[in-house]
Amino acid sequence: MPRISHFDIPVDNPERAQKFYRDVFDWKFEKWDGPMDYWIAKTGTKEPGIDGGMSKRIPGQIGMTNTINVPSIDEFVKKITGNGGHLIIPKMAISKVGWFAQCTDTEGNMFGIIEMDEKAE
Repeated sequence: MPRISHFDIPVDNPERAQKFYRDVFDWKFEKWDGPMDYWIAKTGTKEPGIDGGMSKRIPGQIGMTNTINVPSIDEFVKKITGNGGHLIIPKMAISKVGWFAQCTDTEGNMFGIIEMDEKAE
């Protein structure tokens, strides 16, 4: 069963946002060594929960996005659109991580899906 595995927080000012989450929740941030400006957020060590990340806001992007691991992006895009959801950002590679797409459900809530694949380019 696919589960939420990651969240993303879009921000206008990464330094200010990181300070907020560090000061309020004691989260730790580390710059990702990837092709885009992205910071990995560690939210805990032993407690149940997930980690996430932070990136510069794409114009119009509002709120945190949860990402759900799926075995096949193509299969799940068909399931999502076939059940009344919409594809917002088509399948794209996140280099050496996997394939990502962003969708909305029938209520307009945005979420991401990811197929892990280290060969993605």
